Amino acid sequence: MPFSLFTRVLAAAALVCATSLGLAQTGKAELLWLGQSAFRLTTPTGKVIVIDPWLRTNPSTPQQYKDLAKLGKVDLILVTHGHFDHIADAPALALLNQARVLAPGDLNQTLTVLKVLPPELAPRMNKSGSVTPFADVPGIKITAVHAEHSSLFVWKNPTTGLDEVHVGGEPVGFIIELENGLKIYHTGDTGLFMDMKFIGEYYKPDVLLIPIGGNFTLGPVEAAYATREWLRPKFVIPMHYGTNPLAKGTAPEFVQALGQGSTQVLALKPGEKAEF
Repeated sequence: MPFSLFTRVLAAAALVCATSLGLAQTGKAELLWLGQSAFRLTTPTGKVIVIDPWLRTNPSTPQQYKDLAKLGKVDLILVTHGHFDHIADAPALALLNQARVLAPGDLNQTLTVLKVLPPELAPRMNKSGSVTPFADVPGIKITAVHAEHSSLFVWKNPTTGLDEVHVGGEPVGFIIELENGLKIYHTGDTGLFMDMKFIGEYYKPDVLLIPIGGNFTLGPVEAAYATREWLRPKFVIPMHYGTNPLAKGTAPEFVQALGQGSTQVLALKPGEKAEF
């Protein structure tokens, strides 16, 4: 794809990116990309949901967000699976804010048995299960959906000082339906699977957050195929690239593979925001 076309895509993203002043008044949602698969989602009424928080040792996370307190008040945390680059800072962030962690049910069982989190901060759910996490904002709904990946939880035993591998449950993606009707699909780490077509037809996501790095997940070509043929969102934000030399996919490669169509690519840089 000519460089000028990619710069136009970036310019379109810049038009959507915002400084996030008065979201509750504008009736819009804000997504802040924090690198890898980590996002801070601020809903139209001001609820803050953090997804897959690997921040403090993430090389692509902006320096100011490596201090977890700088994220501000966090109301809910979503974790797609137990790998370190998705769950690393979830326990600390949960305890700091007394915020619940929604994750695969067996993963949360592991976290409570190991006393990483108290049971009240690690409620259990599973695929196709939906949760309305805020009594005061019943329009927000979280649904766990399938992801084609693996999951385990590595825990350092404080007695022995050795790493132990524990049950991580099955990986999931999340459909996040907001109070203004916007639907965000965070795929988690995944490869191609035919139920993506069902997810596109049934849930009809408006915003897609999809990995493009390859090696561990979809690469640019596979992610573009799923976006174009099965999911067909209004907006797509590529993620899970640029932090590991094995995950070589890039945003320009994804844009080129996606081609022309109705989906708008928001090729954010870590620390940039998009408003919907």
